Amino acid sequence: MKTYCYTLDLKDDPALIAEYERYHEAVWPEILDSITGSGIRHMTIYRWSNRLCMIMETEDDFDPAEKARLDAVNPKVQEWETLMWDYQQALPGVEAGTKWVEMEVVFQL
Repeated sequence: MKTYCYTLDLKDDPALIAEYERYHEAVWPEILDSITGSGIRHMTIYRWSNRLCMIMETEDDFDPAEKARLDAVNPKVQEWETLMWDYQQALPGVEAGTKWVEMEVVFQL
């Protein structure tokens, strides 16, 4: 298994954050199928304030670029991503419109 860690900010608005979390209590089945069908075995999203951290454990042959390519041509994934962007914002210093940014490992035990 491989592990990936990504980060993203939500808009700093408690009502929007609560709404975003409600969507994640009932993620659309097509989105779950897209996630599990790509080789992602476990996914957890943590939140502190308006900052998110997503940890994914994947099959060894998982390819993030291939997942992005498949997502780009999946209408339901695009609908979900457009909806989620209503709640999300680019990290400071990251190109506008960039969503999840992969984090670097700096320590491992």
